[in-house]
Amino acid sequence: QVQLVESGGGLVQPGGSLRLSCAASGPIYTITELGWYRQVPGNQREAVARILSGGRTIYPDAMKDRFTISRDSAYSRDITNNTYYLPMENLRPHDTAVYYCNAMTTPWGRGYWGQGTQVTVSL
Repeated sequence: QVQLVESGGGLVQPGGSLRLSCAASGPIYTITELGWYRQVPGNQREAVARILSGGRTIYPDAMKDRFTISRDSAYSRDITNNTYYLPMENLRPHDTAVYYCNAMTTPWGRGYWGQGTQVTVSL
């Protein structure tokens, strides 16, 4: 099965930047979509950015022009590591949340989640 490990979170002041990473391993050739989501305690998990296997990116309206999702290697049928990035600039206190990456896979549409990485934007 696919394994996902997030990193790059931390404490940053308003206006600061972070780059989140999601390392995917296992049968990554089965991944059809990789997405970043975030969740604040008591709230539902919300989508931040998604990238499809062909490279198309999808952003919710509230996240457009704020974040850019990318990956470091071409889509491959080999069992190698792929890392997905979410650079975040001009962070604001309401961006504080646990950020998760999620992989959707073929052929059964099964989804996998990472353990999450905490992002805190505060003075």
